[in-house]
Formats: sequence, structure tokens, C-alpha cells
Amino acid sequence: MKYLIVGLGNIGPEYEGTRHNIGFHIVDALAQACKATFEDKRYGFVAHCRAKNAQLVLLKPSTYMNLSGNAVRYWMQQEKIPLQNLLVVVDDLSLPVGTIRMKPNGSAAGHNGLKHIAQMLGTEAYNRLKFGIGNDFQRGAQVDFVLGKFSPDDRKVIEEKAPVACDAIKAFALSGIQFAMCNYNGK
Repeated sequence: MKYLIVGLGNIGPEYEGTRHNIGFHIVDALAQACKATFEDKRYGFVAHCRAKNAQLVLLKPSTYMNLSGNAVRYWMQQEKIPLQNLLVVVDDLSLPVGTIRMKPNGSAAGHNGLKHIAQMLGTEAYNRLKFGIGNDFQRGAQVDFVLGKFSPDDRKVIEEKAPVACDAIKAFALSGIQFAMCNYNGK
């Protein structure tokens, strides 16, 4: 079976290490764990690796966050990956830093990357791994917060939780979203 694992983020050095790029960070960690290398391809950076008998196509869209759906739709078609084998890794303001929540569907909850993916796929019924980035910002400062960098303490939490997120992704590919949710949500 083949799976498309999409880490959402923005390309460019000014976005490296920002909260909004946690999807890139998690997919990078997974690629590193399986010794895969990203190649610059159409609509994004792509790497291939395996988790036992599951083939994982890792994607970091180069379309910027708000147009992520273009890359997702293209690579699903290119690799002939069915909707149920798509997993989008995304930042979540409503979760404490490092908390994982997997879902088989849901609204975009104001996240422009998720909105565009739903628009391009014609459905909100696609799997997500939401990775908590916290919400320690004052009213009206959300954009600056998500485009800001993690504190040193939060960075430590991220480094501890990234391998857990990678394990959750492998569990999704090997055993399905329900198994992954039961075993990794809230961790």
C-alpha cells in the first residue's frame, strides 16, 4: 500500500523553524529516521521511504501554506494514492505544545492550508495529524505567533515529541487511522 504524508509549511529561510512549519519539521524527522532524501519536484519536495510493507511518499509543498491543496491533489494523482491513504501533518493552535491529535476528517478551523486542501479535494474527509503549537499570544497577535519561532523550552518539547509523531504516522500507514488515534491522541 502507498500513502501520501504531507507536512504543511512555508518555504524559504524566513519561515524555517517557525510554529507554522511544524508539519515540515515532522516530515523531515520521518525522512531522517528512514534515511530518505527530499528531491525538489513539481509543487514540492518529495521523498520516498518504507514503514514495513507500507510505501510512504513524503511531501513538503512548495506552494506556500495557502495553496497547499495544489500540491496535495497533484501528488495524489501522480502517485495514484486514494483519499483514505492521505495524511496531512499540520500545526494546531488549540493544542498544547507537542500534543498530537489525529482525526479522519473535520473542519479547517481557520487554517488556510487545510481550507485549500479541502477546496481542491472537494471534501473535508481526509486524515490529519494535528501537532500542538500552543496559543500563548495576545489578542490580534495570532499571525505573528504562528510565524514566530519556538522558545527554547518549547523546542525541547518538539524534539521529544517529533519521534512520537513519526511513530503515529507509521501506525496510521500500517494499522489505520482508528488504531493511530487510539494509541497516539493526546500524547
